[in-house]
Amino acid sequence: MAIENDVRYLLDRLEIQDKITLYGFGQDLHQAGAENKNLLEEWSQIFAPEVVIDVTSLGVGVFNLQEYAELMRGKGLKGGGLEVNFKAWQHIEGIGRVEIDGDTATSVALHFHTHEARHTEANLIDAGYWHDRWERRPDGWKIVHRRHQSLYTNTYAVIEGPAFLKD
Repeated sequence: MAIENDVRYLLDRLEIQDKITLYGFGQDLHQAGAENKNLLEEWSQIFAPEVVIDVTSLGVGVFNLQEYAELMRGKGLKGGGLEVNFKAWQHIEGIGRVEIDGDTATSVALHFHTHEARHTEANLIDAGYWHDRWERRPDGWKIVHRRHQSLYTNTYAVIEGPAFLKD
């Protein structure tokens, strides 16, 4: 019986870790210039419909899933939102600490997000942690509460790249 519990734990942990990385793919597969802005294609696999997403550490607020998605990609996910200020981005989500207790779990995962500014000579980096509460649902593990913790959020000057990048 112990081996079955160990296998269940490993499968649960792998699913949660895979879903942590899906947040970044949801952001990055729907760049500013992309026709498809629907990051909910990926995020609906991660977040419960009733999720609460707390990004007050960035001074932004607390959102439900639709509100948060529209903050990123505009009303109806048709363009706008944060992409007005950024022309490209990358979201790297780290595999975090995961604690599973039956059909609930918590995780803390590091993140490193970079954003290329559209209208200024300064790009943006956000580094920190996601604190997530999970529930096992019929369609898999889902985040029911996510809280952003910023270690630092800074701009950095755009400078000329190395010679090999020039025409």
